[in-house]
Amino acid sequence: MNITILDDYQNTVKTLACYSKLSAHNVTIWNDHTKDINILADRLKDTEALALLRERTPIRAELIERLPNLRMIGNVGVYPHIDVEACTRQGVLVCVYTSPTNPSYPTAELTWALILCALRNLPQEIAALKAGRWQAWPIGTTVRGKTLGILGFGKLGAVVAGYGRAFGANVWVWGRASTMEKAREAGYDLAPSREAFFGESDIVSLHVRLLPETRGVVGSGDLARMKPTALLVNTSRAGLIEPGVLEAALRAGRPGMAAVDVFEEEPLEGGKHPLLQMDNVIATPHLGYVERNGIESIYSAIFDMMLAYAAGAPVNVVNQRP
Repeated sequence: MNITILDDYQNTVKTLACYSKLSAHNVTIWNDHTKDINILADRLKDTEALALLRERTPIRAELIERLPNLRMIGNVGVYPHIDVEACTRQGVLVCVYTSPTNPSYPTAELTWALILCALRNLPQEIAALKAGRWQAWPIGTTVRGKTLGILGFGKLGAVVAGYGRAFGANVWVWGRASTMEKAREAGYDLAPSREAFFGESDIVSLHVRLLPETRGVVGSGDLARMKPTALLVNTSRAGLIEPGVLEAALRAGRPGMAAVDVFEEEPLEGGKHPLLQMDNVIATPHLGYVERNGIESIYSAIFDMMLAYAAGAPVNVVNQRP
């Protein structure tokens, strides 16, 4: 079977233990990224089984209709990037593995790495030290005693909140009614209002799924209420914040800092995004879930689905052949 793996940015797949599962198949791996339909159609023209890493490459009807040899797509997690209806019309099986219980611990850990780096100016101090300057940035602050606001209390938000307790933060939560009820049952304080949540939190961390109804859920008014000393953290999705308002808010001084792992268009190349030009922003290239054990688990699940398909007994199918 001809298998193609897209978007292996860090050339990791061949180093994974699970890669040996594909030893009997012809595997092509692409380490770069493109959304160009013509380039993708050429790269995938002989592909029978396609492995996707999360939502890095959209697979839409225009592309699917140009891939006569494609028979199955393997994916782990949500799949808004795959046109399932177009796949069904073309006879392509979409096989998706979802884990209903496990939160993304790597993303929760990265969230806290960003918080600690931002509050203590660690990236700036490391760069200054390498340049020969000692304690070159304004003095930082601790997490202990600060108010940590968790927007959204799903699996990931709950883990980040628990880490906040371990650091001695005063944790409270805001979100929709079901979110607030889960947080209350878990013993967390609830913000009395949206205005208080943004206005009184020292750290606000976003943990909301990006859906049509949550796109732009954080607006300019929310950010304008934040303290000049406050930190906004986003390791979820850039689309949760209205376009352009974070940059404007940071320039206006409320909040005073931001730490982000996600951008509107990814991968972000050329270093030209406005946030990357700001001294009060720490940014990472969507590393939240990108961790060896997690990537091993993702590809192992995808490869198992491919082998099941090759054996004539596909699993985790979310559509059917017409």
